This record gives sequence, structure tokens and C-alpha cells, in this order.
Amino acid sequence: MVVVGGADGADCLILKLHDVNAVKFGEYKLKSGLMTPIYIDLRVLVSHPALMNQVHVLIYQKVQDEGVRFDNVCGVPYTALPLATIICSRHELPMLIRRKEAKDYGTKRMVEGICREGEACLIIEDTVTSGSSILETAEVLYKEGLRVTDAIVLMDREQGGVEMLASKGIRLLPVISMFKLLNVLQAAERIDAQMAQDVRKFILDNNTFRPKEEKNDNGVFAVKKPCIELKEMSYAERARLPKIHPLASKLLNIMAEKESNLCVSADVTSSEELLELADSLGSQICLLKTHIDILKDYTVEVGQKLQTLAGKHNFLIFEDRKFADIGNTVKHQYEGGLYQISSWSHIVNAHAVPGPGVVKGLSAVGKPLGRGCLLIAQMSSQGSLATGEYTQAALKMAEEHSDFVIGFICGEKITQRPEFIHMTPGVQMQSGGDALGQQYSTPEEVIKDKASDVIIVGRGILAAPDRLKAAEAYRKSGWDGYKQRLALNQQ
Repeated sequence: MVVVGGADGADCLILKLHDVNAVKFGEYKLKSGLMTPIYIDLRVLVSHPALMNQVHVLIYQKVQDEGVRFDNVCGVPYTALPLATIICSRHELPMLIRRKEAKDYGTKRMVEGICREGEACLIIEDTVTSGSSILETAEVLYKEGLRVTDAIVLMDREQGGVEMLASKGIRLLPVISMFKLLNVLQAAERIDAQMAQDVRKFILDNNTFRPKEEKNDNGVFAVKKPCIELKEMSYAERARLPKIHPLASKLLNIMAEKESNLCVSADVTSSEELLELADSLGSQICLLKTHIDILKDYTVEVGQKLQTLAGKHNFLIFEDRKFADIGNTVKHQYEGGLYQISSWSHIVNAHAVPGPGVVKGLSAVGKPLGRGCLLIAQMSSQGSLATGEYTQAALKMAEEHSDFVIGFICGEKITQRPEFIHMTPGVQMQSGGDALGQQYSTPEEVIKDKASDVIIVGRGILAAPDRLKAAEAYRKSGWDGYKQRLALNQQ
């Protein structure tokens, strides 16, 4: 099993793709018959070896960033085959080749290369619209007994491919998104605002992920609404959704009122320092995240004082307990013991590993108190196993228990349902990582590019010489990313 981790970046590549006419603007007819104002032709890459090398580096870095686990690699025929080949050659990774049609002689196999039943195969594609080409390749690999939980694509046209593949249990990881490409080209004055707006409108008007039909109460087939949120809603608009959890609504209103999507991770070991942090930084945050069990001098009074400060500064308390046991055990851990977490913490979180019992146990205590839970769908540590099928299982669990689960701890937005809140740890002003495998993204990457809602910042603030000044900088950066995302997606 191959495990990799790292960081990414694509602005320079976007400009070079435009230079070599891999990105064209005008009027072009797609395979579907639609006329599009933008055409992505990545076949030209094979004539530009330096550019091919840059693309392979960015794809491999993206795989590293996400900590994807796989045993072999398969490129979608035919344009992605050179990309898969150079990546596998440079990094000595096992590769498979999927044929578009079986030979009528020899082995007559559809997949060439050595593969073993149960192995995980990473699919590589050059560009995705609907995701059908990746799904076709996955289905061929399934017949060989392989598992496919992740695919990576150089260019996502943002027309429903991510959502369609997610509905089939495959996570799609784009290196470049269409809206990101438009932002970079417009900023570099390669295209004007009108062209960017025309392309955005085309993309939003021509989403390929269609809802399934299902029978309504009268036995008549009706169209089921898709889970795709084409128009970005503001925090305040989401807070008013009729089916949103009251605690999620309260948090979104706090974020809108304070213009803050900052959660400070108060990983300190003294009660005095914890309370001082809550008081001094309270004006800048929407959430205070605690690890209460690392305090050396915890008393019941600490929880009471935290509640008082949360009311004073209008923020919520999130105890990062990461419950991961059977329902009956977590029920007692949440309600009783030394810390009595349910008595003072508005939000807790849990792993999906134990199954729905962990949510049921926590809900039995927290729901009557108006508390909420976040499921850990992804983690920011290198080599995390919380990917692919695990992430999809966490999403399904949240949907089935939305009366208590209010959102996710994740690296990026994993569902378009606006009632769920996405919170992302591992945020610093500069992306990178530490010696223990923690991976960092910038506030702008998390909020604008990865479409998360809340940035969770620890060492970036705690290690700063002036913690209040650092918190102000992170709050402003996170809020600026939110305003940019809102502006881009509401055009």
C-alpha cells in the first residue's frame, strides 16, 4: 500500500496552459452537442515535455496533500495515459492500462498489468465534465476485483462530475477547478470580466449531475432534488434554512454578526491560560476549541467560567474529544466522569469508525440539551485513513442523524447540503507541514478554494508573540476568503 502526503499550487500552470492553447475561448461544440464558450484541450501537453513535467509534479503533490492510499495507478484512456505513465515512472509506482476494447486474440484482457483482488487503484484523468469516463474505467477495474475510492483530475469543469462520482463512492480530487482557472486568467488580464462571467454562467446552467426519479406518496414518479447547491448561500441565509439544526443556525448567525469564521484551537495545559485566551481572543472568534483533558488543573468551575466567557463574547465552545467507542461508553464519557463535557460544551466531535452507535449514544445526552456533533470525515495529518469510502460513510451517517450532527471536520467541502457546516483544521498563513505529519493550508485555500466554512487555527496564533494581533489577521484572512467565494459564486 502506497501512502503519500504534501502541498499544491497551480496559478503558474494555468497561465502556461493558456499560452499553449490548451485553454481556448470562443464557441466550441462539445461531444454532447452543447455549444461552450470555453474548450479545454489537454492533448497538446504531449508536445510540451517541460509542461508535462510540471503537470505530473502538481498531480503527484495533490495526491500527497490528500494522503491518498493506493496500490496501483490507472490512467483513463487515452489522454491521461501519458500523465499516468510519467507519474508512475518518476515515482516507481505500479501502473495498470485499461483497454477501451478487448483484443480478440492473446489474453483478451481489458486491464493490462499485474493486479490482485482487493487492491486499491487510483484513477488519473486529464479533464472531467460529468465524470462518466472515470466511472467507466472504475467499472472495468471493479470486474478485475480492484477497489476504486479516489480519482485525481488535472481540470474539473465543475459541471457535476465531483457529485456524480461521490454518489458512486469515488472521491474526485481536482488539481485545477474551472472557477479557479477563470480567476487566475482574469487577474492576469488574459480574459475580461464579461468572458469570465459568460463561462461561469454556462457552467452553472449546464450541470450534468441530474437527480434520480423516485415515487412520491401518491405512487407517481417525481424528480428528486439534487444535492448540488449551484448558488452559494451566505452564512446568514443558511442560518434561516427551515430544516437546519438550531445550534448550526446559531453558529452561522454568530459568524455573520462577528464577520468571523475563525475557531481558535486552545491547546494549552493550564486552566488560567485557557480562560485568559477565551477572554482576550473572544471578540475575534466564532468558536473556541478545547482539549479539556490536557489541562493539569481542571475543575468543574473551569467549564462554568468558559460558558460565561462564551456568553460575554458571543462564541460557541467546541470540545475536541473525538469520541470513538460504542454508544453506551461514549454516553457516559460525554455526560459524566471528571469533565462532564455535555454540561458546558456546545459542540463535540466523533469518529465514524464505531458506526452509528457512537452518534446515538452522544445524541441521547446532547440532544435534550440542544448540543451538536461534528463527524470527523477527513483529517489534516499525513497518511490519514479518513478518505474515500470512509468519508462517504461519515457523510451518510450525518445525513441519517441530522437532528444531532451539524457538520464535519474535514479538509474540504464534502457535501453541497447547506445545512451542514464544514470545519477545517491545519490552517496557517503559509501552507506546508511539520515533522509529525501535520499538513497546513492557508485560510484562503481553505475557505475560498476548498469551500470550507470555518478555519481551525492553533499554533499559528498560540505561538505568535502577539496572540490578539495574530487572531485578528487570521479572522480577516478567513473572512476575506469567504467574501471572495461568495462574490465568485453569486455572479
